[in-house]
Amino acid sequence: MSGKTKVLVVEPEKPCQVQEISDTLEAMQTIVGGYIEAVTPFAESVAIVCNEEGKLRGLPFNRPLLDDSGQPYDILCGTFFITGVRGENFVSLTDDQIRRYKELYDNVMVVPDKGNPDVGRITHARPGKRDKGLER
Repeated sequence: MSGKTKVLVVEPEKPCQVQEISDTLEAMQTIVGGYIEAVTPFAESVAIVCNEEGKLRGLPFNRPLLDDSGQPYDILCGTFFITGVRGENFVSLTDDQIRRYKELYDNVMVVPDKGNPDVGRITHARPGKRDKGLER
């Protein structure tokens, strides 16, 4: 192993950033701000690595998880990163994966509702999409 993994870091209300991170548990925990949890919502071999206690700790809304029809079914809270997966190891994303996930997550995010900060509003960068409210 090279000791570095190319990932896509996604912070609340910010554009996604490509970063090369050390492939250590400590480096991953630093990015997400605590214990890590790997979520695999996609058909391909990639994982979202997030803070295991993000919702419990009230971390800021970040991005929605969408089903195959584009409907939200969950909200990721706090900073997370997307990484490739090979067997039981995290590996660098390909340039194509970076492009696709950056396009997805740069164009949709969850922000707190102005009237009730415990309710998230999904916002889309593309015209013609409407906001959908989801509770924490």
